[in-house]
Amino acid sequence: MISGTTTLIAHLGYPTSAFKAPLVYNPWFEKRGIDAVVVPMGVRAGDYPDFFRALFSLTNVRGALVTMPHKVTTIGLVDGMSPTARVAGAANAVVRRPDGTLHADQFDGTGFVRGLLRKGFDPRGLRALVVGNGGVGSPIAASLAEAGVGGLGLYDPDTAVSAALAGRLAEHFPDIEVATGSADPDGYDLVVNASPLGMADDDPLPVDVTRLAPTTFVGEVVMRQEFTPFLRAAMNRGCRVQVGKDMLYEQIPAYLEFFGFGSATPDELRAVSLAEDDA
Repeated sequence: MISGTTTLIAHLGYPTSAFKAPLVYNPWFEKRGIDAVVVPMGVRAGDYPDFFRALFSLTNVRGALVTMPHKVTTIGLVDGMSPTARVAGAANAVVRRPDGTLHADQFDGTGFVRGLLRKGFDPRGLRALVVGNGGVGSPIAASLAEAGVGGLGLYDPDTAVSAALAGRLAEHFPDIEVATGSADPDGYDLVVNASPLGMADDDPLPVDVTRLAPTTFVGEVVMRQEFTPFLRAAMNRGCRVQVGKDMLYEQIPAYLEFFGFGSATPDELRAVSLAEDDA
């Protein structure tokens, strides 16, 4: 039962959002005996700034998980943010610090990189191609830069999106070579599909898989199905892969740490999750 002392984490999204986060966090809080709860809140974009400010006037709100379309708006409503959020140009988590200030961060990319490292793939010094440079691709590129990649290729059908991301990367990570405008995977050690391609079986593949080397590690963000056509094609080439759902379960421990709830392993979260069947 939620009481006046229960710590609240708001899950802020559009009214039609799926809001699966409570199905992962809340069973874990219950198992650990933590008096906290993630509460889904659908907010229209036009109402979001006023609602966000009112939300943090509540005394028992510690923070918020932020989903589309509010990630970009959020960075203009907080007192400070991480370098990753600045490069991404968006935030998906906000915490209220002890002094009352609001600090934002971005964990989509963190989850992706944690997944790579858990699989024994260290991107430090390697070359990575990120296809899709919007709300998911930009934080993945930022986290790969933070992890020490030697070079980044950025491709998005909207060339202005890639150019803007390249500019932010150059500002915060000036030593990393950044190229834009090509989705050719040849010569890259890591290729990431951070675009919506793969949501349907008849979507075109994000890159020409015949240009993938068998040594290339291939990552996916689409979670609608575990092994998308792109991942299956990459595996047929001999590539190691990371499924989209791994990013979700790897970033949740980072969120827990951010909000001050300790941590958890992805396996612990999967074991209690009520969303596992359809995540």
